[in-house]
Amino acid sequence: MTTSSAPPASTPPAPPVPLAALLARRDLGLRLLAGPGDVPLHWVHTSEMADPYPYLLGGELLMTAGVQLTDPARYVERVAEAGAAALAFGVTPVYDTVPAELVEACARRGLPLLEVPPRTPFTAVARAVWRLMAEARLHELRRVTEAQQSLATAAARPAPVPAVLGALAARLGGRAVLLAPDGTESAAAGREVPPEASRALRELAGVLGPRPGGPASASGESGDLRLAAYALGSGDGPALGVATDRRDPGDHTITGVAVVLLSLLTAPHRGADAAVRDGALVRLLLGASPAEVAAALDPGPWTVVHARGGDGTPFAAADLAASLGTALVEPEPSPAPGKALGKPLGEGLGEALGEAGAARVSGAAPASVRLLLPASSPVTARPGWFLGVSAPAGAGDLPAADRQAARALRRAEATRSALVRHRPGGLASLVDPDEAAAHARTLLAPLNEPLRETLRAWLSLHGSWDRTAVALDVHRNTVRQRITRCATLLDRDLDDPDVRMELWFALS
Repeated sequence: MTTSSAPPASTPPAPPVPLAALLARRDLGLRLLAGPGDVPLHWVHTSEMADPYPYLLGGELLMTAGVQLTDPARYVERVAEAGAAALAFGVTPVYDTVPAELVEACARRGLPLLEVPPRTPFTAVARAVWRLMAEARLHELRRVTEAQQSLATAAARPAPVPAVLGALAARLGGRAVLLAPDGTESAAAGREVPPEASRALRELAGVLGPRPGGPASASGESGDLRLAAYALGSGDGPALGVATDRRDPGDHTITGVAVVLLSLLTAPHRGADAAVRDGALVRLLLGASPAEVAAALDPGPWTVVHARGGDGTPFAAADLAASLGTALVEPEPSPAPGKALGKPLGEGLGEALGEAGAARVSGAAPASVRLLLPASSPVTARPGWFLGVSAPAGAGDLPAADRQAARALRRAEATRSALVRHRPGGLASLVDPDEAAAHARTLLAPLNEPLRETLRAWLSLHGSWDRTAVALDVHRNTVRQRITRCATLLDRDLDDPDVRMELWFALS
């Protein structure tokens, strides 16, 4: 058995597509000359470099016309060492046929070699791959959504823990077990696995634990089975063990949903006061008016925190909540850069959970969460996160505090600051929020999200081209072009301090 407690590697932007699916496209006329035809393709890259090794990430379909092909054997050796999935060679204008030495070299290394006919441009091949990837992504999103629904339905049954394990095992096509702290199986579902795989799962669960810095998950292999163990709750309770034949792109997200549900279902009984308080807060998040639930809440004051970041795993939000000392956390869908986080408190908790899961499948997007904690609890910067913190507020003022935290987070992201607190007072407090929002929508309507994000960062950094370029991770010329475009679309002089102030209020 091999094990690893490191976080899973980042998945590609979309599930890989099999080379066979590309070869089946008759309109492309591709022909397999050497190597297997069932390798997965993660992306496409075109290069006419004599040695493309430094420019490959691995998993690519590398396309070339052989402009600088002088030593086919050495070329194939370097392409294989870089981890490319396959090589596509275009005949004409350099070669009339695929060189025999190239075919032989690919056959020796087991590297798939495709012949691209003269009538098929490389862009057509690339477009076909991306289309197949889009179809695969859509399939995974549907699969994850259906899995979330089935797991939620299972959690509402009379015997929820076995039902959730059964739904998870069915969706993954493997086995799911609930392991007690001593390593014994307290519940299980799915097909049987060899005894050595069961032992390996118990060993993986033993890697997890409540010790400081202990991992929340661990993975390994036993024979042909892929194994994973996940800590439930605080890490000193039961663990979830999963054994499958393979790991598909959406499996980690589906398992993450099961981990959350099982953590709730197996959590120790809490006091009645805590249950009443938490129930009131949930009703508030789901849309109840503050007056309806204020009597059940602690008198406060409370602090609302908006956060964006994390390590891309389903446990990032839970880890942040634990580090801040609160169990009151609401995951949100990850917005596009520069987009305001989520909806006002009181809208879309279930929708947010579903969209957040889908975002993790489509591409390693940062987590976006809202947290509620007593104002007496300190809020400090956390590695890998941007935090926006509201002013202390009573139960009746939580919606306003939610808006404060959202604005503070936007400032944190624009200035690349780990933590930004709401600044009370100021000119913004003199304007009716609804009127200000309506004015902002009208003023900024000509700008798309990338332009708004660039303008927000540029204004927050006092018009510095270089600092804005660093903050946005783009070239300074790109910043200049975007700001010039903003000035044109808005028909405003961005050197005018009054204009800058008005735009900053609108963007905040």
